[in-house]
Amino acid sequence: MESNPKPKFRTVNTTLGKQPKIGPFPADQFVPWMVICGVSYYLFKVTLNLSWVWTGALAAWGMSTWWVLTGSRSWRFLSKFVPVPNWVRAYTTYRRLLNSQSRAGEQKNGKNQGRKKARR
Repeated sequence: MESNPKPKFRTVNTTLGKQPKIGPFPADQFVPWMVICGVSYYLFKVTLNLSWVWTGALAAWGMSTWWVLTGSRSWRFLSKFVPVPNWVRAYTTYRRLLNSQSRAGEQKNGKNQGRKKARR
């Protein structure tokens, strides 16, 4: 018979440590890419009257440049200036939030346990 069995833990948040995405695209790049697309459309299609091919190519170039400069990988240029939070996986014992004081009072005073059980 084991005196101290190893406790089994379950992972509560499985997405901890993963980067959020919108489809295949990183979520933190989505809004800047939409701004780049809008500026590219206005600047190249409306103002300079270029074709959709050139407008799309220049928008893709702008989005890829933005991704290289501000991405979250270590090889990207501007990412080294952004502090990264230190996320840690940890395990702890479960403690009840509700009725925790009434349970503690029952355990401290053995006389009250019998009375409370009889009243129920």
